[in-house]
Amino acid sequence: MPILGVWEIPTRLELAKKLRLDTAADFLPFLAAGSMKNLVPAHALRSHPFITLKMTEAERRIIAAQGYVELGLHAEACEELSPLPVEMHDRVDVIEITLLCLMGEHRWAEALALATRLCQQEPVEPGGFIHAAFCLHELGQTAAAVDVLSRGPATLRTKPVYYYNMGCYHACLGHFDKSLTYLERAFEMDGTLRLHAKKDHDLDCLRAQLESHHA
Repeated sequence: MPILGVWEIPTRLELAKKLRLDTAADFLPFLAAGSMKNLVPAHALRSHPFITLKMTEAERRIIAAQGYVELGLHAEACEELSPLPVEMHDRVDVIEITLLCLMGEHRWAEALALATRLCQQEPVEPGGFIHAAFCLHELGQTAAAVDVLSRGPATLRTKPVYYYNMGCYHACLGHFDKSLTYLERAFEMDGTLRLHAKKDHDLDCLRAQLESHHA
């Protein structure tokens, strides 16, 4: 199966700049509180004394929702985003978190609509295109998924997931030579993807070739 582009959500250090946290010292308590391995309840995060004066309620909710998405807690993430003002649901980060929640719940048609909107709002960013293609593939429209990625921005070609997912899509379409070319490029960029490929049923049709290439 292709890989979800979960890492396309801005990292917390990137968010620190957006949320006007002035120094690394300001941010460290927040980073510890929101880390994937040590996530505190959202209500505790919102009342953390080190960040109360630096972040708005809406911003804290967005950060908490991101943490829940990282843990696969999609209902909790949606609960955090629900009270946001209507206009904030047009923010790119909120759109992407909501999109990942829909994908996590296998609501592919709804997710595709949001992914398409993300592509329109950020036409040079890779995330929306990776998500849109994934949704199309899950909806049984794999050729359309390939088309979306092929017509996407040049920034896609900097992402190992682009090559890996294209390899999966071409394998499903029976384009085995193209698939192998894309997969080898993905493995060159990120060797850990070989481990993922070993368990990927979309690539069972290429199992012998992949093993011989790796030998």
